[in-house]
Amino acid sequence: MSKSNKLQLVSFKVCPFAQRAAIALQEKKIAYETEYLVPGEDQPAWFKAISPLGKVPVLVVDGTPVFESAVILEYLDEVYAPQLHPIDPLMKARQRAWMEVASELLGKQYQMIVSKEQAAFETVKQELQAGLDRVATALNSEEPFFNGTQFALVDVAFAPLFVRLSILEKVFKLNFQSNPRLRAWSTALLAKDSVKNSVVANFEEVFMMFVKKSDGYLVNSL
Repeated sequence: MSKSNKLQLVSFKVCPFAQRAAIALQEKKIAYETEYLVPGEDQPAWFKAISPLGKVPVLVVDGTPVFESAVILEYLDEVYAPQLHPIDPLMKARQRAWMEVASELLGKQYQMIVSKEQAAFETVKQELQAGLDRVATALNSEEPFFNGTQFALVDVAFAPLFVRLSILEKVFKLNFQSNPRLRAWSTALLAKDSVKNSVVANFEEVFMMFVKKSDGYLVNSL
């Protein structure tokens, strides 16, 4: 790990939670460096020292590690403009709650990819779809983002989900976003430069390598 005083984001290339931190950094136009680790390998001692849970992302701020994506997002929003959380406490609390839903749906997406049997795959696929349908009911009727016109941290939380869904839909001919409002939201998020620049240039290739390596029912059904 570099000893530079710049912010350093420690990440896996396919980690959606690390991508959240990268999106926020990009959106706020903050200079930072990225240290990519390889999942599944024995991690270096310096990483074990800064990540008590052994997970990414970790944001190293002048030598001080901040871990857990939700905490990193809150820190960045407190320190750097523009503020992405709403000012109103009730709106902020509501959006924090929906950010937890985003995390749950990312978990469902992961389970769908790694499910070995068709029955388990179909069950978690239906659960993911039901979750997306619930999210659609919470969206502001005004496009393009969760609130309407203002890009917020709740959008940051959901963007990695839609990045991965767009790849899975294209490769495996799936359709999770039949709701027009959900599709419009996804399209708006994927068009953001901060989202595009939050992953490696060949992310689709990297992500599909991960999917194939998982050797689940989805990839074997092709």
